[in-house]
Order: sequence, then structure tokens, then C-alpha cells
Amino acid sequence: MTGQRGSYRIVPDTASFSSVIGQRLQRIYKEEFSEILVNRIMALSAERYPSWSHWDERDIMLITYGNSVRSEQELPLETLSRFVYSHLRETINCIHILPFFPYTSDDGFAVSDYEKVNPTLGSWEHIEVLSRNYYLMADLVINHVSSAHPWFINYLKQVSPGRDYFIENKTGFDYSMVARPRTSALFTEFETAAGPKQVWTTFGPDQVDLNFSNPDVLIEMIRIMILYISKGVRFIRLDAIAYLWKCLGTVCLHMDETHEIVKLLRDVASYVRPGTIIITETNVPNRENWSYFGNNDEAHMVYQFSLPPLLLHSVFFGNSRFLTAWAQQIPEIPADQTFLNYTSSHDGIGVRPLEGLVPANEISALVSGMASFGGLTGMKMNTNGSRSPYELNITWYDAMQGTFRGRDDYGEQRFLTTQAIMMSMKGIPAFYIHSLLATPNNLKGVAVTGHPRTINRAVLEEKEVLLGWETDSPQRRIFFELVRLIKIRRNIRAFHPDCRQEILETNSNALFGFRRADGDSKEIYCVSNLGSKEVSMPFPAKKIKKGYDLISEEKIAPGDHILFKPYQTRWIQFL
Repeated sequence: MTGQRGSYRIVPDTASFSSVIGQRLQRIYKEEFSEILVNRIMALSAERYPSWSHWDERDIMLITYGNSVRSEQELPLETLSRFVYSHLRETINCIHILPFFPYTSDDGFAVSDYEKVNPTLGSWEHIEVLSRNYYLMADLVINHVSSAHPWFINYLKQVSPGRDYFIENKTGFDYSMVARPRTSALFTEFETAAGPKQVWTTFGPDQVDLNFSNPDVLIEMIRIMILYISKGVRFIRLDAIAYLWKCLGTVCLHMDETHEIVKLLRDVASYVRPGTIIITETNVPNRENWSYFGNNDEAHMVYQFSLPPLLLHSVFFGNSRFLTAWAQQIPEIPADQTFLNYTSSHDGIGVRPLEGLVPANEISALVSGMASFGGLTGMKMNTNGSRSPYELNITWYDAMQGTFRGRDDYGEQRFLTTQAIMMSMKGIPAFYIHSLLATPNNLKGVAVTGHPRTINRAVLEEKEVLLGWETDSPQRRIFFELVRLIKIRRNIRAFHPDCRQEILETNSNALFGFRRADGDSKEIYCVSNLGSKEVSMPFPAKKIKKGYDLISEEKIAPGDHILFKPYQTRWIQFL
């Protein structure tokens, strides 16, 4: 993390901060608001930390579990630190360590203790060592806790703290409108000291939703967030945040109170340590996802959830039409907000973000195509009782093995061009470790766990990864080419997250292109062929004397057209 970077805008003084959070709390709790809540948050925020510097084109994120790559000789967090330093130190400077806390299910997203590091991974000392060398992202699993969490154990005993932290089924109420990301029951029955109770469980019986209408719950989550910041965590990822606030008679999704809580968390984080980044995880249709930017007062960063399935759709059909139409709608955002771009994650490839962007019949064809490449499909429950696809469970490597015509020999080229597009679009690029390492489907793991998401959550032995790099394998070729592309990207000023992005009109549906630039940097034309046939585009203007492709290192002389091989991406500087 070297070099000069700008700083974030000045945060408010203590009096202004107190006033702002008071207004937020009034909008959340209305007649139940009390100045005591303001005082409690002010007390939690008393200790403040030095500012982080602003993001720039050198910021590249790795998404990984603490034990995605392991070695018998050391704790997984030690292996992670050594592996990244040994193989990615000129490539990666940000790491999202997926939930590293004690848990009971969902590979960490059913947290049983927010304040400890899972001892099978390491300790807070290991986290703090990593934070001195990398910008870290940690999950604030805010919507729910494990059924083994002390708060829920207290709820079962009907004692505090915890007795009022959860949401019980109210007899006679109609819950049919509630948005359902799973096919499991909305409520799960538990035996308590007061008898059997049905408790709200959006994501399954081991992940019990918290009741944020109780201000004590919000205060606890603010306290935990500040703990993470004190340990050197810069990015706070708000997991499943869209489902946070429940209001009977509604879909219980994207509620006004939820947005206000995100704004409050941003205010607190920015006050405690300016430059701390709040990122929302909202795997929902496009406009709903972007709404979490607020009015430059909500999330600092939003996942580009529509990008992965649109890229997948484009190379599957060899047509950029819908990707281009979507990219033209990406909103202009201020300099202290940006996107997190990625292609694959631990959760698979979301299908809902395609809603309203791609025809339903093509979504169905895409789902069927991924199944033919060994993929699985996660389903959700609709309000009419039917089920529909929620996410595609497949590694990006296997998703690239063919098109609607079937398997072919262009998998590596297809893989690399999608990564090149992702890392050059406006925002900060993030590579899930199993994409960076080109991991095939983990079907053996699925057979053991019974969970479709295990297909993209393999635990790799470090010695096997290194052994694979000793041969001319697809994994070796892809990894080292990605490293080369990332190094190129980190030295291009036009790829700064704040630089402009202009979508290009091309002469072929197989081409997808955009221009990146600001007033002080050279323009970069990023153009990709998403099809299996050679295509060309016109040389942009007669006044331009020549061009240079930063990827292929090829000089481009003025002429009628620029040629693109199947699935080729060019980053072109014109002079």
C-alpha cells in the first residue's frame, strides 16, 4: 500500500455527529426514540482511529475463506498470509476473509460468537498481522445469529440479554407477502422456558433473525462493528442487509428503516475511523441493489450483482446486447462511493439480478446450460408458493466450458476475457480465490455436505496447488495470466475507481466495449469479443495516429478495422 493517495472528506465534529445520529435514530424508532440511545452510541464511539487513505487503481481484492488454502504445518490464517505474500504480493492489497468467527453452519454465516476468531483458523493476532499488510474486509453478519449463539440460548431460557432479541410468529397474521430467498419455512419452532415458540428464520432453522425493532440489538451490532474496526478491518460487509427490518403486511425487504440503519452504520464507522468502507450485500434486481447508495449518504460500496450473470449470459450466447444495455444504465456516483466488481463468489452466481434485464426464456436456457457443465441450482420460494432459480452453483472455471451449443475448446479464453472485463470496469475488482485458481466443480464436497454451495467452496491443499503449477495445466496458465493482467491494470491511472466510464457503441453484437479516462490520464479503450468467431471494429478516428494494446503488446496502425480473435480483450491506448 505504497504511493500517495487522496484522503476522504472531513468527518463532522462531535456535536454534529451526535445530531446526525440522533436524527437517524428518530427516523428508525419514531415514538420509541430516546436520547439515551444517542448517548450509548456516543460512548461506543469515543475512541477514534487514524484515517484510511482513499482508494485508487492499485486496489485489488481477494475473496477467500480463512482456510481455502491450507497446509499441515501451520494455522490456516498463517497459510493465507504466507500464500498471498509468496504468490500475490504485487497483485493483491485487499483481502475479504469470509466469516472467521466460531459458527455452527453455512460455512461461517451462522455465527455463534461475533467477538472471537475461530480457533481452528487462528486468533485476533493473526487478523491484526494481516491488517498491517492488507486492507481487510470482514462480514458483519447482521441479520441473524446461530441458534447456538448466547443471545438465542438466553432467549430459549427467557432471560436477558436475548429474551427480546428475536421475532416470534404472531397468530393470525398473514406472512404470504414476505420475500423468501430460500425454500425453507419462514418460522422454526423452538422449545423455550415459556413453551414452544415459532421464531423467524429467513435463511434456515440454524440462522435466527434478530429483532432490530429492539434498539438494544442495534447497539450491540454497532459495538461489534467498532470492535472489528479496532482490529484493523477497513471494509465492513453488511451480510443479507436487505432483509433486516420486518414490518407485517409488507415484503420485509429494503424497508426504509433498513436504509436508515445502513446510513447510521456509515456515520458511525466514518466518525470512528474515516475511510472505513461500508459495503452492502444485496443479491437482488439491479435498481434495488443500487438503491443502497442512498443520496451519497448510505453504502460507500455496492456489489455489482448483475455483472456476473450478465457476463455469463453474454459469453454463453456470444452476444453483448443485454450486457451493453445494462452497462449504459450504471449511475454516475460521487468520488467517495463506488462498485465492487466480481464474477463469482462463495454464494454462486445470482439469478435474481437478471430480472428485468434478460428474457425469461434465456435465463431458463442459461440455467439448463450450467447444469450440463456440472452446475447446480439454488431455488427460492415465491409468494404464490411456486419455486424459481435463485442462484447458479458452479465454479467460474466450469461455467466457462462451453456455450448454448455445448462444450468447446475456448474455455480458457472465455474465462480470461470475462476477468479482464470485470477488472477494467468502473469500481474495485475482486477475485474469489476459486476463480483466481481456476478451481473445477467440487462435486465430491457436495456429496459429503449435501449443500449445493459447497461446489464452489473447496478447501485446497497448498502443496497440490503448487504441484499443479509445475505442469502446463489450465490452472497454471490461467493463474499466471491473471497475475500478469492485474499487474498491468494496477499501473493504468484510467482504471482508478473514480475515473469516468463511457459505454461504446460497437458494430457487432459480439463486441462489448467502454472507454475509461479522467482529465489527467490517458484514455483506455476496453473492448472484448464475446463470441467464438473473429470480429473487427473500425479504427476510432482519422485524427488518431496509432494505438497500442497493453495486453498483447501489439502496435495498432491506423486502418479500417481492429481485429479481435475469439474471446479476446484489448486494452488500447490511442495516441
